[in-house]
Amino acid sequence: MRNIQNILAQDSAQLSATLALDASTARIEVQCLLQRVLNVGRAWLLAHPEHCMDEATQTRYDELLRRRLLGEPLAYILGEREFFGLIFRVTPATLIPRPETELLVELALQRIPAPLPLAEEGGRKAGRGYEFRVLDLGTGSGAIALAIAHTCPAIQMLACDASADALAVARENAQRLSIGNSAFMQSDWYTALDDAQRFDLIVSNPPYVAVHDPHLQQGDLRFEPESALASGDDGLRDIRHIVAEAPAHLQPGGWLLLEHGYDQAARVRELLHSAGFDAIFSAHDMAGVERVSGGHA
Repeated sequence: MRNIQNILAQDSAQLSATLALDASTARIEVQCLLQRVLNVGRAWLLAHPEHCMDEATQTRYDELLRRRLLGEPLAYILGEREFFGLIFRVTPATLIPRPETELLVELALQRIPAPLPLAEEGGRKAGRGYEFRVLDLGTGSGAIALAIAHTCPAIQMLACDASADALAVARENAQRLSIGNSAFMQSDWYTALDDAQRFDLIVSNPPYVAVHDPHLQQGDLRFEPESALASGDDGLRDIRHIVAEAPAHLQPGGWLLLEHGYDQAARVRELLHSAGFDAIFSAHDMAGVERVSGGHA
């Protein structure tokens, strides 16, 4: 029977070779699998290198490792992923939240007034007939919407997705995280919204990969919902629709912020300009890629 030290060394090397992971990433993934089946923290794991699992636990671990060696994303195997300091449940019905998307959350938070007073009784504030309202289009697991709503409990968040299965995951995440200032609606972009609904801020991480892009058949993308990844021949079909319809759903001066592909910033800025947006910009992620673009109505 192998002990933890042996498992970490041997299985990390196997993962690294099979999935072309760097050594440190492979070791972290094996640690995560061990922590799950042993129900322990990382500190305990590292403090007990001599520990051997019983047969039942070893069988559970072997099954999880088998799934990972076949390429299934670790987040789907564990059923969760950390994003913006929160732990979100994820399933194959949702995209896996990625670190670069935290930039979209940060830029959204910069555009929410602080301090933002809570709405008065009846939902009205002096001089305005609405709270500060944010719309997240294509919410998936709810990671973007709930990260914003959790940080700014005085806003009102509406999260939409065309997938009922994805919305079920998002609602579960809101309940698990006790985030009460969020609502959810099944909608193919704006279609289910009332024509009179207006928002102070719209955010979206829509599909932006071209349908014939070979990356869709590589890595984690093979397991994620293609409907949340691919968007027409150039990857911009959904972004075009979101940008074109956004002015009809924004308050005057309201912002639209969009995540997009590494080579799409210039084209997204052109779309925003054509739709009449001002103060158009693109922001770089931690890798130096223009990852988010936006403007205000």
